[in-house]
Amino acid sequence: MSGKILSHEDLLRERTALRAEGKSLVFTNGVFDLLHVGHVRYLQQARALGDALVVAINSDRSVRELKGSSRPVIVEQERAEILAALRQVSYVTIFDDISPRALIAKLVPDVLAKGGDYGLNKIHGREEVEAAGGRVVSLPFIEGASTTAVIERMRKKS
Repeated sequence: MSGKILSHEDLLRERTALRAEGKSLVFTNGVFDLLHVGHVRYLQQARALGDALVVAINSDRSVRELKGSSRPVIVEQERAEILAALRQVSYVTIFDDISPRALIAKLVPDVLAKGGDYGLNKIHGREEVEAAGGRVVSLPFIEGASTTAVIERMRKKS
C-alpha cells in the first residue's frame, strides 16, 4: 500500500513518528460505504480534534458480517482510495475484525471519535484510549445522512 493507505505495521510506524514530533492522532472507524455529506461533515469534525486523522475501515468480509450479504456496495480498496483523497484524512487502514478494538489497543490514539449514533459506553476501544490518558468524543449525528438512508432513497426512485 502506498500514500495515505497504510498497513497496520506502517500505521504504527507513523504513530511513533507523530508521538516523537509531539503531534496528536485522532482515530475513527466505520464502513464508509457510499460516501455522503454526513461522512464528510463527520470527518471534518474528527480531523479538527488533533493533528492527524486515521480512518480505519471495515474489510469487505467484516462489512458482510455486520450489514448483510448486499453490502458493501463499494469494495474495500475503492472505499480506502476515496477516503484517502479527502484532505482532512491523513491515513486510511483496513481492518478485518468486527470491532476495531485490537487495532486501537495497538495504536493508542490520543483521541477516539465516533458518530453521535454511538453512546460513549458503546464505543469500542474507549477503555484502552482513556486508560492511556486519551479522550473519547461522540460527534453530532447528522439526521437522515446514512448509507442505509441513501440506499433506501435509491430503491424508492427505481
